[in-house]
Amino acid sequence: MPTEVLSPQALNRATLARQLLLTREKMTVPRAVEHLVGLQAQLARPPYLALWSRLQGFQRDQLTKPALQRTLVRGTMMRGTLHLMSAKDYLRYRDLFRPLLTAAMRSVLKERAAALDLPALLATAKPFLDGKAHTFEDVRAHLMKHHVDGDERAMGFATRMLLPLIQVPEEGLEWGWPGNACFTLAESWLGEKLSTDDDASPLVVRYLAAFGPATVADMQAWSGLKPLKDAFEKVRGKLVEFRDEKKRVLFDLPRAPRPPEETPAPVRFLPDFDNLILSHADRTRVVPEEHRAKLSTQNLRVLNVFLVDGRTAGTWTPERKKGTATLVCKAFAPLKKPVRDALAQEGEDLLRFSDPDAGTVAVTFAK
Repeated sequence: MPTEVLSPQALNRATLARQLLLTREKMTVPRAVEHLVGLQAQLARPPYLALWSRLQGFQRDQLTKPALQRTLVRGTMMRGTLHLMSAKDYLRYRDLFRPLLTAAMRSVLKERAAALDLPALLATAKPFLDGKAHTFEDVRAHLMKHHVDGDERAMGFATRMLLPLIQVPEEGLEWGWPGNACFTLAESWLGEKLSTDDDASPLVVRYLAAFGPATVADMQAWSGLKPLKDAFEKVRGKLVEFRDEKKRVLFDLPRAPRPPEETPAPVRFLPDFDNLILSHADRTRVVPEEHRAKLSTQNLRVLNVFLVDGRTAGTWTPERKKGTATLVCKAFAPLKKPVRDALAQEGEDLLRFSDPDAGTVAVTFAK
């Protein structure tokens, strides 16, 4: 039989369903984080906002508590960036990303990496971080005591990328982690050894459950791992195949949700670096090509965005002045009044979550 062709609209609705963005789901936070295969967490705040937009009745302590209980962890994973992961997934997949993290370190440091004695460096850093939590200012100072002629910043960055480290959460903080968080070795924090299984095929299935239908290139963009063709081939018999309108092969799980194209998609506010925006090589299923350049800054920060009918329709910025919290929306194109009204209601609800001490909340639309 001919392979079914999925339209951009069909891909959009399927992806929104996997990302828990068609309806807010009734799901525990650890289960949601595991379903999503982690949430980007370069800063502490975005995962809280991402889960607020995806889960029914989400409250901050539903994330902070399992992090303090070591069920959820924050560490370097996909694309060499910090993610909030389940402890189980971190232990299972962290070593799979080791070659990527090593390559990323060398790419950033360039000739400075060649000057590092990495075995000696890690032999100095590892016992310092084993069972103890330190800021990276402390780590760099410790390294300089033992490598007095070393490149302080390069040594710190190499340690951060090459050792499996966890950022330690703290009780009583607004967003669970301080800006200058302490790090410790993952195995000592979790009391378990990392898996050394380098088979990426189980991760293929997990990725498709959260982001499918998708191409091999899509998963490579999400993970930073290349090549993944062989990993897809190992599980190909368990998958179904489609084509997109450009005739590319899309893989998916047989029973994964693929809602009808006409399924309504509510407005949603997403934080900076949200998974939905970063997890496909071809982002047009959620990011219109004419708007792609508007979603990031020159220093590669991916901005807060809002969705209208399942696609990025603008950016948003929070502002706080004394007792008033304001959310400023900047639309890419004029919005109809019902859409503005829906965004205003959703935005006010978001502000009540993010700024519970604000006496007044407001949503404005920049011209």
